[in-house]
Amino acid sequence: MTSTETQARGRVLIIAGSDSGGGAGIQADIKSVTAMGGYAATAITAITVQNTLGVHGVHALPLDLIEAQARAVLDDIGADAIKTGMLGSTEVVERVAAILDICTAPAVIDPVMVAKGGQSLLAADAVSAVKALLIPRAALLTPNAPEAEALTGLAVTDLDGQRRAGEALLALGARAVLMKGGHVPGDTVVDLLLTPTGETLLEGERFDTRNTHGTGCTLASACAAGLAQGLPLEVAVANAWAYVAEAIRRAPGLGGGHGPLDHGWPIRDQT
Repeated sequence: MTSTETQARGRVLIIAGSDSGGGAGIQADIKSVTAMGGYAATAITAITVQNTLGVHGVHALPLDLIEAQARAVLDDIGADAIKTGMLGSTEVVERVAAILDICTAPAVIDPVMVAKGGQSLLAADAVSAVKALLIPRAALLTPNAPEAEALTGLAVTDLDGQRRAGEALLALGARAVLMKGGHVPGDTVVDLLLTPTGETLLEGERFDTRNTHGTGCTLASACAAGLAQGLPLEVAVANAWAYVAEAIRRAPGLGGGHGPLDHGWPIRDQT
């Protein structure tokens, strides 16, 4: 047994883009994993020029550098879960799929396609690569409604649509799908966790707020932290869901656009 295998569980390798505004991307991922009691390591895929008003520039990192970051973490620190976010291109998706194949840890795949402000974060020709290479490797897939529509071609405008799209994504090879309901109209937000053996509804108040920047990154990373700590899938997802809901409720109201969440609330509540 190697030294990394004897360490405490909770290690999450995050493969995603950086958000200079700190509300989404790698920055939100690190905050979320830390707040949920895990240990976050990273392989950065791209550097974005970003704040609450939008994405103003993207610089993709070289493929070999992305892979080298991931391998450096896996070879030394190890990982109990891997979480992917913004990948950007078919070539990065292909390289990440190869990285997932050298690690037995469960992968939480957040199929990031569009930023909160509407900017594209995934090339159109990379969607098919996500379908073919990442979905079959996903222990948990976490699409929002527009992402699920792009991946399945099915309309997602209500709970039945979430269910149909989720079932289609399971058929593509994902072991579990968390269909997020933030983009689905209604007085409440309903997220639907689907597995081959059943479904779980997570329903709560829809907050009337502009401060929802990074919710998808935050939720997926919180789920990954729970899985990395050995929690059952349903428990990890429920804990992550409750964490994000409270982080939205306590959002500090920063910036003039889509503001960030309060990622650190559990840590402050413990002091």
